[in-house]
Amino acid sequence: MMHMTFYWSRKVNLLIDSWKTNDWTDYLLTLLACLVVAAFYQFLENRRIRLKLIGSGKPFPAEIEAPLLRRKLAGNRVKVGVKVAGAFLFGLSSAVGYLLMLSVMSFNGGVFVAIVVGLAVGYFFFRNEGEDSLVVDTSCACA
Repeated sequence: MMHMTFYWSRKVNLLIDSWKTNDWTDYLLTLLACLVVAAFYQFLENRRIRLKLIGSGKPFPAEIEAPLLRRKLAGNRVKVGVKVAGAFLFGLSSAVGYLLMLSVMSFNGGVFVAIVVGLAVGYFFFRNEGEDSLVVDTSCACA
């Protein structure tokens, strides 16, 4: 039976039927995986924002400007490549975001805490580099 309220237990069924935890080792590895994937989500969002800045041709905020990124992009081929890469990153980050949402919907308290901590850790390491001044569309509320 699926839980419909938060519960605290080391026994959790996450995303697929074969991903079940029965002991503490499995549970802690699952929590670590959730934390890492949540931090990876923030990394993907950071890369997508930077790629969007490159494609727009706008100058980077001083906090995230790098010599390799100052180069002007010329030609339609490069712009199409940037759009394709941006679409790929958007799709990948959307998929990861929705998988994180479904993981939280397992209603296990430890999974919830691990994902929130992973998002915070990922934001600390990847997303606090002056990009708050940019308006970026996102597919997930946890961005």
